[in-house]
Amino acid sequence: MFDAKIRPLIDPFLNAQGARLAARGVTANQVTLAGLGLGLASAGLIAVGLTCWALAFLLASRMADGLDGAVARQHAPSDFGGYLDIVCDFVFYGAVPLGFVALAPEANGLAGAFLLCSFYANGASFLGYAVLAEKREMKTSARGVKTLYFTGGLLEGAETIGFFVVLCLWPDGFAPLAYVFGTLCFATAASRVVLAAKVFSA
Repeated sequence: MFDAKIRPLIDPFLNAQGARLAARGVTANQVTLAGLGLGLASAGLIAVGLTCWALAFLLASRMADGLDGAVARQHAPSDFGGYLDIVCDFVFYGAVPLGFVALAPEANGLAGAFLLCSFYANGASFLGYAVLAEKREMKTSARGVKTLYFTGGLLEGAETIGFFVVLCLWPDGFAPLAYVFGTLCFATAASRVVLAAKVFSA
């Protein structure tokens, strides 16, 4: 919901830092994989109860996720780079809830499963829409220049990162927060299905 509004604010900083990294020979794929490594480290720290440290790694991971596209734009962005980026994002989004389940399986198990199921539904609605948008040669840069077509929704990247930050600051609240956020994710997926029905039925 907020991604399109945030992009104009953060893109100048990301593009400047991306240019510096590219000038030093750093590739976009290296930044993507570094971001995934930081994200997995965050999930591991959550699993052992070090949620404050996990928050630092989580934020660093998302900074890398923003920088990889900025680095790519300094050269020629590749389809594989966009593919790798979305795969790593989905692994990260699944790993953080898994970390909270591992931290307290009895308290968080069912809520974590519900949350991951909602992520699965939301991801399917997002990727399916992107495939059909590509088939119809639809374009948008509202959320920055992307390899895939990014359609909006009630919950997007910014909201999910904010949710993860709250979880790291209040780990005991995982179960109720997961049910609320998961419900909103299902609502986001449903809204995309409705939008797809309007756009792609013809």
